[in-house]
Amino acid sequence: MSVEKIILGIDPGTTIMGFGIIKIVGKKMEFIQMNELQLKKYDDHYIKLKLIFERTIELIETYHPDEIAIEAPFFGKNVQSMLKLGRAQGVAMAAGLSRQIPITEYLPKKIKMAITGNGNASKEQVAQMLQSLLGLKSLPKNLDATDGLAAAVCHFYNEGKVVGGKNYTGWASFVKQNPKKIKS
Repeated sequence: MSVEKIILGIDPGTTIMGFGIIKIVGKKMEFIQMNELQLKKYDDHYIKLKLIFERTIELIETYHPDEIAIEAPFFGKNVQSMLKLGRAQGVAMAAGLSRQIPITEYLPKKIKMAITGNGNASKEQVAQMLQSLLGLKSLPKNLDATDGLAAAVCHFYNEGKVVGGKNYTGWASFVKQNPKKIKS
């Protein structure tokens, strides 16, 4: 009896949110979809967060993923950019958690390593490897969509392994693993 599972991968961002969806049948991956949510035209950061939340809920209701893999923010020098990126990731996670979908975070280097074997691979190298692995006819102009897809594929490759990312199965799990983030 083969087990089927849907994995939604998300590359959060406040300019572009990339996402990809794969279906697992037994031990094989099947490409379902990848796309991006364009947020450049919105000036209001809170509107962007609302749209990220709504699009993630829409993807969940359309594709019924069993698990979500999300790219964790990397540390940069611009604190304001990091804060905005963390908020984007947070609302995408909140959408999944509100539907009781387990979420696993992966560092960008971990995703690149899983796809290409090189943690310092370029976006283009990751995209080309995904094209080869999944038999994609073409690649999108912006590679944020392939970054989201890469998170999903990374999650599939890391299934059953102890990973460096964090895994949340719901709000209770999040609170238990992050007691310092909760204010009484």
